[in-house]
Amino acid sequence: MARAQLAVASRVPDLTLEIAERVAWITFDRPGEKVNLLTVAVLRELGRLLEEIAGAVSAGEVRAVVVRSAKPGNFIAGADLNELASVTTPAQASEVAAEGQRILGRLSELGVPSVAAIAGACLGGGLELALACTYRAAANNPDIAIGLPEVRLGLLPALGGTTRLPRLIGLTRGLDLILAGRTVGPRDALRRGLLDEVLPAENFAAWIARRAEALARGESPFPPRRRPPLPLRLLEGNPLGRRFLRSPVRSRILRETRGHYPAPLRALDVALRGYGRPLATGLRLEADAVGELLASDVCKNLIAVFRMTERARKQSPAAAPRQVRRAAVVGAGIMGAGIAELFAYRGVPVRLKDVDWTRVADGIRRARQLLSRAGRRLPAHELERRLECLIGAVDYPGFQTADLVIECVVEKREVKTQVLREIEERVGPETVIASNTSALSITELQDALRHPERFCGMHFFNPAHRMPLLELVRGRRTDDTALATAFAVGVLLGKTPVLVADAPGFLVNRVLGAYLTEAGHLLQEGVEPRTLEAAMESFGMPIGPLRLLDEIGFDIARDALATLQTKLGQRFTAAPLVERILTSGRLGKKGSLGFYRYRGDRPAGLDPEIVRTLREGVTAGTARSASEDIQSRLVLAMVNEAAGALADGVVGAPEDVDTAMILGTGFPPFRGGLLRYADSLGVGPIVEQLKRLADTAGERLRPAPLLEEMAREGRRFHG
Repeated sequence: MARAQLAVASRVPDLTLEIAERVAWITFDRPGEKVNLLTVAVLRELGRLLEEIAGAVSAGEVRAVVVRSAKPGNFIAGADLNELASVTTPAQASEVAAEGQRILGRLSELGVPSVAAIAGACLGGGLELALACTYRAAANNPDIAIGLPEVRLGLLPALGGTTRLPRLIGLTRGLDLILAGRTVGPRDALRRGLLDEVLPAENFAAWIARRAEALARGESPFPPRRRPPLPLRLLEGNPLGRRFLRSPVRSRILRETRGHYPAPLRALDVALRGYGRPLATGLRLEADAVGELLASDVCKNLIAVFRMTERARKQSPAAAPRQVRRAAVVGAGIMGAGIAELFAYRGVPVRLKDVDWTRVADGIRRARQLLSRAGRRLPAHELERRLECLIGAVDYPGFQTADLVIECVVEKREVKTQVLREIEERVGPETVIASNTSALSITELQDALRHPERFCGMHFFNPAHRMPLLELVRGRRTDDTALATAFAVGVLLGKTPVLVADAPGFLVNRVLGAYLTEAGHLLQEGVEPRTLEAAMESFGMPIGPLRLLDEIGFDIARDALATLQTKLGQRFTAAPLVERILTSGRLGKKGSLGFYRYRGDRPAGLDPEIVRTLREGVTAGTARSASEDIQSRLVLAMVNEAAGALADGVVGAPEDVDTAMILGTGFPPFRGGLLRYADSLGVGPIVEQLKRLADTAGERLRPAPLLEEMAREGRRFHG
């Protein structure tokens, strides 16, 4: 950029305005933070600066505008969630949205071309600001995320996004991004018509300066914008065509959300009703809709979940983590291959070791398949670079230079002990060693090591490439440096780490154990398996408890429940009928036969033999099978066990329980988390209901002491 000729004083430190060579440069740079946010104060100051620019335009002093960020890796991350959470009424929310729309409208009404210079994440309100510009250019960095994720928070884009995006790239393409809260990289955004140009990431600022100077001279430096195909434009451009589009899209939303999430439906309605009508009409529809959504319980819960997840990712131990430049995974099975793929995708060279080349080859092939799918939108040379990070091995050469080694072998203590000893003998003096155990004690495994202080648990969830939770387990002798290193690696791999104590089942498997045990007792009492599954799917769980047992594997579930029973008591004793099924030789999904039959990865219905076995084995007569009764009993069993885990210090706060249960089990986010949902029911009523259930169904449901204490004192889990 040429030397500044005029710098306009800003009342908000997040924004600066400079005018040079008839180009106005608006720069976002939120002090002391990694990302820029659109707060109300920042938006109002932007409005004031745009008035200054409008005056300069009238005086002939400005002929082009550039909006940019001074932060590496971030343009604007969206709105301030603290401000959103403080809004309590629909009228207040609509008013805030309408004010933001008016301010961004000034940018589009300046009468001179404007450019959004996107060199980092451009999300939510950040993209809505960019949509108000004449042009959008991004740096050629595949890690840049561009999108409107508002529906994930129970909202819709209400600063013009729901209205402007379909007008820019077409209704169908716009809805594809808005309704799923999908983010895309720069190249994909260019193909969709969302960007006008993708510029080299090197010297991106200089490229933008040249584009701005050309605009100021009255030239058109950007390539022609890509438009949707003509047949699609004709379909979207008439009311009958849009009516034809509505039904299948609405059906798909209801099928995917089961009606629990209202935001995608409202976004569809607003986009369709506003398309083809004046811009002001669409904006008014946006503001009215976001007012209704922001005041809803679903939105409040989803915002709370987002904030809890962000909190968890900042709970690292105080020690400085070691930098992990190279990694290794021992055990090339499904989990090991999935973990290796995570490292390779981040460009970290990783050795995947097993006892013979056949197993190694299978693991490398699986990891490459996962990586190819994850990187399908990367440039070919970049995907190839990451694929080259996967290295197979049947022995330990190269482990000396690994900064982190994750053991991922069979879940047997004697096997893990032997492998951990081998690893320790062959790694460097500062290498952090972790076990991906889901049930064994980290403290007991430390007994096998000469340097137990650098050993911890990193419990990934299956499938490792998709499940976002990482339980990070501190053994009795684990030091902060090892734990901080594992924590930082978890974040690097895209996981949300939750710190848990070295206790039986850690957190998720302990709470899940109570859930699955109770599901078995309901079957024993005569609840039909289809009724059981449907009840929990209706509650919002991604799959029912029987499908979940199949996914876990009968052998693993049996061993985990036996460990919980031994360490925590008889409340984890499986119902006799379920115990018989778990020891029948079936393996679940990995053996293509469990409660369900499988064709490849897909369930092909409940196995008739299992259904017959269940009906013949009922011992308690006809059970109550109302969906609400089933849901209540299973969910309260989880609440009760979570309260016990909190009292035992397995995790430090209710937020940890809620984060782990959502990310590790799929507990429905729209309910805010297991313990936030318990708060909505009331701890007192929960205790009374558990007492009644204990009297009729079994002592395993007797309220935990912490719950009874909270009920007496009128306390909630969350303040």
